Amino acid sequence: MLKDVQAEPDFRGVALNEVGIDELRYPLLVADGQGGKREVVASVTMSVSLDADVKGAHLSRFVDVLHTWRDQLGPDTALAMVDDLRRRMGSAIARASLTFPYFLERRAPVTGSVAFMDYACTLSISAEADGQDLIEQVRVPVTSVCPCSKAISDRGAHNQRGWVTIHARPRDLCGDLWFDDLIDVAEAAGSSPVYALLKRPDERHVTMAGYDNPVFVEDIARDAAGALHSDARIASYKVRVVNDESIHNHNAYAQIPWTNAAQPKNGSAS
Repeated sequence: MLKDVQAEPDFRGVALNEVGIDELRYPLLVADGQGGKREVVASVTMSVSLDADVKGAHLSRFVDVLHTWRDQLGPDTALAMVDDLRRRMGSAIARASLTFPYFLERRAPVTGSVAFMDYACTLSISAEADGQDLIEQVRVPVTSVCPCSKAISDRGAHNQRGWVTIHARPRDLCGDLWFDDLIDVAEAAGSSPVYALLKRPDERHVTMAGYDNPVFVEDIARDAAGALHSDARIASYKVRVVNDESIHNHNAYAQIPWTNAAQPKNGSAS
């Protein structure tokens, strides 16, 4: 029997809030909003709390647990994975954060040409003996056309790419709210969505559609927040919108903090 140094007692009297692994790249199968699964490569952080009298955590168990759950990650199984980690490590709290590119097929608005768009998504989960928590995050590119520029210019209006970041906590942690829903909210709030593939008729359509729908960064944030606030599946949310300004040497941003913070049905909010 090999000596288990990590299981030995520690006498300094200092408990640790988080001990674990960080920036592990790992292939996963993640549920999508169409009833299927997406292959992704995630950047993974996993941690547990450590009691003051325990010397160390068994880091190999983090990867072992992740590998066990790697091909079935959705809201319910992600919660089960982190609770499995907590129990196996004998800890009061376990946490995981999974960040990955999430690919969805998008059709060009006129020609119908199909290509994949990638969206940066993060799933953050925690589990304690008396509750669980889950937050879904998306970062979505949109086009924004400046209303002021359009109003004062004889020709055209300056436009730029904006980024809509949404954090959402589902009311039902094991419910049907998923990344696809948040991506739709973000894309609808901009002047126009961003596409991976556009033919000339599509480019013409997108350019004119954006010009006909100018929005300030404030408008994007408010429209996204309004859609989230009216969604009964969402317990709390935060919206942050950043425009990569095309005619200024700075970015413009607007943010709406957590709100509508009702407790999730089967977990604890933090």
